[in-house]
Amino acid sequence: MSLKAALKHAFHVDPPGPAEPDDRTRDIVDTVCRSIVKRGMVMPALMTLDMCRPLNFVAAQAMHVIKPAAEIVLDTESYTQFALFLEKRGSVEYLCNRLEQHAAGEVPDGAEEVSDSSPGSTPDQDS
Repeated sequence: MSLKAALKHAFHVDPPGPAEPDDRTRDIVDTVCRSIVKRGMVMPALMTLDMCRPLNFVAAQAMHVIKPAAEIVLDTESYTQFALFLEKRGSVEYLCNRLEQHAAGEVPDGAEEVSDSSPGSTPDQDS
């Protein structure tokens, strides 16, 4: 293999704009968004995402370090796929847009919503 062929895609950059995830990744993003909205952490999440937008690839790599703690929200396979999605250039923009849609109630709740209720508690109880 020639050097030119080996370096053909060495500096490939994703196109600008939001990334378009596949169906499985979209479900994972929605699960994360529902979890953030349910905990009332939309504004801190959006601020954090906007601050780390230039470093989204590095942040995605850091996700592999915090994997054990983050598996509270997602299973291992989903977490890995979510980290790979965040490595894409437009993923933060897509995630912010989707989070805002969830916060505004524009996305219907799915059946696979993350459950944080303890046994014996009702969904209507507020802490």
